[in-house]
Amino acid sequence: MSDGRRKVTLVEVGPRDGLQILERILPTDDKLAWIEAERAAGMRHFEVASFVPARLLPQMADATEVVALAKALPGLEISALVPNVKGAEAAIAAGADVLVVPLSASEAHSRANVRRTPEEMVAQVAAIVGLCRVADRPVRVDAGIATAFGCTIQGAVPEEAVLRLAADCVTAGADSLGLADTVGYANPDQVRRLVTKVRAEVGPFLKGAHFHDTRGLALANVVAALDGGIRRFDSSLGGLGGCPHAPGASGNVATEDLAFMLEAMGYDTGVDLPALLAAREILARLLPGEALHGKLAQAGLPKSFPILEQRVA
Repeated sequence: MSDGRRKVTLVEVGPRDGLQILERILPTDDKLAWIEAERAAGMRHFEVASFVPARLLPQMADATEVVALAKALPGLEISALVPNVKGAEAAIAAGADVLVVPLSASEAHSRANVRRTPEEMVAQVAAIVGLCRVADRPVRVDAGIATAFGCTIQGAVPEEAVLRLAADCVTAGADSLGLADTVGYANPDQVRRLVTKVRAEVGPFLKGAHFHDTRGLALANVVAALDGGIRRFDSSLGGLGGCPHAPGASGNVATEDLAFMLEAMGYDTGVDLPALLAAREILARLLPGEALHGKLAQAGLPKSFPILEQRVA
């Protein structure tokens, strides 16, 4: 029976966004062990791979196998990043439930990242939607709007460019949209303002947000996005991740820190925090020598947790 708390969905993107930035290649079995450990902690949504050429991202060479193995675990929704129709075809064949198409509001970042303009990427969204509509099972298309809050190459990104891209993605048939602070430029006031404007433009299609903690503002930005009605957040265990076009980026908001904050605020993430910290310990053993980020693992859960009186309907 539900306890009446407000639901928030966390999407673990570490197996994709976290691993693709590392020099080492994590074996397929270790990726699955990571996913299984977080599943045991209550996580149910995972972005596990990018369907791109192995010569460009050797860390994702086993994308097909990872998606298929993750889909075999009961109760999971499995997402994959697909920058083009070819990648979408492969991801659908592998069994992915959700195809995340990366578009950038910054034309400079778009050309550097996917070698297409934002307008050309909208055409890819439309083509990928067409593939999904004739698939033999439901497959959702999520448009991830990168550099929505700024770009290390271009600098400032006009809010009008984000609004236009969001509207174009909805017209192209995307099932939902997410705003991404790809390079860690966002601040809470900016997040509140842009979320409000995008929601006014596309309404309920705006579902998610993706924040990097490059300058220590990821959790504050999550709170700002919550104020704007966002209830789906990407995160990465141990704060793994980064962007090849964001020098010094320290990675995504840490899943364990985000889950702790949300639970303490009275939201229901479905996550067992001690089990999630145990999963982080497993990840540390799988990635010896790699720096993991986040504060909860350092300090531990407070004795006052769970703070039941703070949990409101």
